[in-house]
Amino acid sequence: MMSMSIQVKFFASLREKTGVAETTIDAAHTAADAWDKSTGGIPQPNNVLVAINLEYASFDAPVKPGDEVAFFPPVTGG
Repeated sequence: MMSMSIQVKFFASLREKTGVAETTIDAAHTAADAWDKSTGGIPQPNNVLVAINLEYASFDAPVKPGDEVAFFPPVTGG
């Protein structure tokens, strides 16, 4: 059975910034919409990466029920 909600996950420093590790929202049109609904409107930091169903995407990528949206801080090498 497919879930009608959207799973939203935050990793590393974004988890601390938003105070959210993982949440579920009822609906979103885009990844940016999922960010807004799951953070209560906290502004997106620069260079945040987003993945939808484990594939990198853009903030204007469409999101549908059953999707998993994950937000990551910029990756730095060393």
